[in-house]
Amino acid sequence: MRLRAVAVLFAIFPVGAGISQAGDKNPSISEQHRMELIRTFNADLVYIRTQFPMGKVGLTLKAGKLSPSGEQLDRLLAIWGPSVKPGDRALITQFQIRNDRIHLEINGGPVRKSKWYQHLQIGAGGGMMTPGGGQPDPINNPRGSYVDLVFDHQVPDLTTEQLKQMLRPVFDFDSKSPLEAYLETVPPKVRDAIKNHQVLVGMNREMVIFAKGRPEKKIREKDGETEYEDWIYGDPPHDVDFVRVVSDQVVRVETMKVGGEKTVRTEKEVDLGGGTIQTAAQKEERPVKAPTLRRPGEEAPRSQPGGSSSPAPSRVPDIPAPPTAPPS
Repeated sequence: MRLRAVAVLFAIFPVGAGISQAGDKNPSISEQHRMELIRTFNADLVYIRTQFPMGKVGLTLKAGKLSPSGEQLDRLLAIWGPSVKPGDRALITQFQIRNDRIHLEINGGPVRKSKWYQHLQIGAGGGMMTPGGGQPDPINNPRGSYVDLVFDHQVPDLTTEQLKQMLRPVFDFDSKSPLEAYLETVPPKVRDAIKNHQVLVGMNREMVIFAKGRPEKKIREKDGETEYEDWIYGDPPHDVDFVRVVSDQVVRVETMKVGGEKTVRTEKEVDLGGGTIQTAAQKEERPVKAPTLRRPGEEAPRSQPGGSSSPAPSRVPDIPAPPTAPPS
């Protein structure tokens, strides 16, 4: 009877049933690597490679794809504003390894956390008081955010170098300066222009600042309904650059040379994916179509000799005249 019971148990629970085949190929993280990752990444300074939105919605990174992205990320940035931008330096303030993800918070995270001394209470005069100022309600931290590195089932066994490569879309661990970190996030044409301290039409404000620094002079003007800023770099007798910025895009670059030569560039030289911004003067240069009663797709009447034009065939059906009223 005992042998039969043991045989039944082996039939129901075979040897090695607790080890999955997938687990052999992708084992969970070991305790040694877990401690190495925590020591390496917790309280580590990194450079940012993408924009993080403020608020409680952070970024999710899975299989090299970042979400939210595109229009959804632009919408969050427009509503809450950016927490950090490419080239900024941030501090990893929390590093957690969870079931199927690694959670990293930067600059305090999206929720303000209370200090340990804010939980202390002392009895005095029959009541309780908190010398640490009380425990504040968790509110959005205006500077913190987070990213979740998500895996299929569980966190695999990773080394520090492997994790750095996985976090490459959001963090830069190799750069030694903000400029080096920022140059890794821009197109090659923009990268070369920044290195040569040149401004291209189509750049945004950050690119101009990395290329030329902050302007010594700014002039705010209005061209029709379009407001713009002229950023002025240099003083005579040296070359002077006038960089015109509309919204967050360079639309005009004017350079006055020492010898009196003047160059003006308005054609877009780099496309960052945004729409083209036109000033009022540029809009006036476009020909304005004359008003017409023709329907879309209807051809204009052909002109006849003598300057007259044949009337276009009417498409409105003939409407019969109303019947005359009967005599009284």
